Amino acid sequence: MERYELIAPCHFGLEAVLKKEVVDLGYEVTEVENGRVTFIGDAEAICRANIFLRTAERVLLKVGSFKAVTFDELFEATRAILWEKYLPKDGKCWVKKASSISSKLFSPSDIQRIMKKAIARHMQEYYDLDRMPETGNEYPLRVFFYKDQVTVGIDTSGESLHKRGYRQMTSKAPITETLAAALILLTPWKADRILVDPFCGSGTFPIEAAMMAANIAPGMNREFVAEDWKNMIPRKLWYNAVEEANDLIKDDIETDIQGYDIDPDMVKAARENAKEAGVDTLIHFQ
Repeated sequence: MERYELIAPCHFGLEAVLKKEVVDLGYEVTEVENGRVTFIGDAEAICRANIFLRTAERVLLKVGSFKAVTFDELFEATRAILWEKYLPKDGKCWVKKASSISSKLFSPSDIQRIMKKAIARHMQEYYDLDRMPETGNEYPLRVFFYKDQVTVGIDTSGESLHKRGYRQMTSKAPITETLAAALILLTPWKADRILVDPFCGSGTFPIEAAMMAANIAPGMNREFVAEDWKNMIPRKLWYNAVEEANDLIKDDIETDIQGYDIDPDMVKAARENAKEAGVDTLIHFQ
């Protein structure tokens, strides 16, 4: 199976936590930078990383890296990427987000327009088409410019991985699930210890802790954009990853996790969210 370079962005300062997660999944980390961890993996790794990583914001498939200080250089370097390796003939590909730090090219809208044009030109030439149909599955790109060095990745996750699917209601200032998980992982807390959140809001901290205690994979109850990429990732690999996640759940775990809040509506929301996450029996909310 072909091996890829995969990039997992995370909150700044939490790279070490994410690196340990990636290593524990069995993958080789090749680079740790501010806000992201790069590792090597195959198509199966894309599925497992999306389903099992608790602190990553998304999983990107790196397709190119080059230097560009003019839009002409950006166009030609983007056009030179072997897009046919990743995109089917009818694939819809565009730059969903472009960020630029300390680089001569910094306008997101111009970067998006130039790169879209370059990708279309490459695919038209490769498939001998007058125009790209773009009637198939979506392949959104995320592009990073740092000191004129460009990194191009296809987003395999779609919606950010902090959206586990269980949080139906939130408080006014909710913490993201990925950040909550990372902060818990930075503490010495284990499933056999007590955990108390005195102002739990919609219950994110207790729920994430309970999911860790029961070994429930954070992404097993949501969808990912790459599930439709049958040209690259056989659907069976997704089924296998979910099956693996199911087999690892600890049904008989006992915990002492408590969440409290002054707002009764938030307590009610926290209970509902915990139920959606399948951990309502592991948490006492009051």
